Amino acid sequence: MTDTSRLTIAVLLGSVRSDRQGIKAARLLLTALEKRGHEAVLVDPMVTRLPLLDRMYKEYPKGSAPAELEQLATLYRRADGFLLVSAEYNHGVPPALKNLLDHFLEEYMWRPSAITCYSAGGFGGVRAAMQLRMILGELGMPSIPSLFSIPYIGDALANDGQPKEEHTTTQMNRFLDEFEWYAQALRRQRADGVPY
Repeated sequence: MTDTSRLTIAVLLGSVRSDRQGIKAARLLLTALEKRGHEAVLVDPMVTRLPLLDRMYKEYPKGSAPAELEQLATLYRRADGFLLVSAEYNHGVPPALKNLLDHFLEEYMWRPSAITCYSAGGFGGVRAAMQLRMILGELGMPSIPSLFSIPYIGDALANDGQPKEEHTTTQMNRFLDEFEWYAQALRRQRADGVPY
């Protein structure tokens, strides 16, 4: 892989539950992105503990934002895309993920996003994913058309994130191929300038 095709991808994990399953999906994606030669950086709300949104990053006077927000802003500005790993809580977006997203705006713009969703049941988190599409579009990081949906995640992935069935790997690779295409295309466009 050439330096020009290497991407920086922020992988945003959306769960802070003690027995969360999404960490397995995040591990799978981080490993897959790194095998493709990309820099994949996990943003884990269990590690980067942001407060409930009171003030967006841009609303702090320059240099006075909390260190966690400064670190995320730096990562997000250099990211070529955002890969979200979302559970589905009561047919909706997990509050930890929504809070993580809402602290920023301009840092996301002109970059693609991609949604990996999962659930303990057969729907694989797709109801939360549909809500996320609207949110991500409003934040300026439209989602790619495909989803990587993982139903019955407890049975689908091992603790290290490795899929137990080949079809999961096949689906993930197709999803990542599409995401890479959008990330490369929008990076070229950003290099030529953005509309505003």
